[in-house]
Amino acid sequence: MGNVYVMDHPLIQHKIGIIRRKDTSSKEFREMIKEIAMLMCYEATRNLKLSDVEIETPIAKMMAKELTGKKLAIVPILRAGLGMVEGMLAMIPAAKVGHIGLYRDPQTLKPVEYYCKLPADSSEREIYVVDPMLATGGSAAAAIEMLKEKGVKNIHFMCIIAAPEGVKKMQQEHPEVDLYIGALDQRLNEHGYIVPGLGDAGDRIFGTK
Repeated sequence: MGNVYVMDHPLIQHKIGIIRRKDTSSKEFREMIKEIAMLMCYEATRNLKLSDVEIETPIAKMMAKELTGKKLAIVPILRAGLGMVEGMLAMIPAAKVGHIGLYRDPQTLKPVEYYCKLPADSSEREIYVVDPMLATGGSAAAAIEMLKEKGVKNIHFMCIIAAPEGVKKMQQEHPEVDLYIGALDQRLNEHGYIVPGLGDAGDRIFGTK
């Protein structure tokens, strides 16, 4: 069973408070999303494996630590997920980036894939799927299902704000996937928005209200 990690770091909570405010500008919102993603990435990679490697400092030879095991890839769910990529790459510059795009079919209300481009060796990588908001969980669950169909096995999901309904759906459909959440909010309203939330993350990142 995957774990649910709700970040309690004071810097993450402080910055989430800033992006919740309705009078935060698009410019500041984008900057904060980047910084929150960077801090969450730091927390979410706590369990990466290390190995010993011999190096030489200016003074002497020694055994140091370096990352080992599977390489990483970041897969944002378009479009809002793009806002989190730069912050994560600041922490893991060697990570590759894939993209997955979904839209909701107006008749069936089910997510439909319209774009998916992944690193060629994604099945050999630890994949971090990112989206600022986990509301109903429909898009996130569908994106992860599409990755699994393409042979991806090691998947983690990271979001800044989540609703309990989305967490429940992810645990039901992808119980082995770890969830990294900046803040767990109260509920969804009748329009599918997270309460108290922060509105539409994509509109606020890209200024398209």
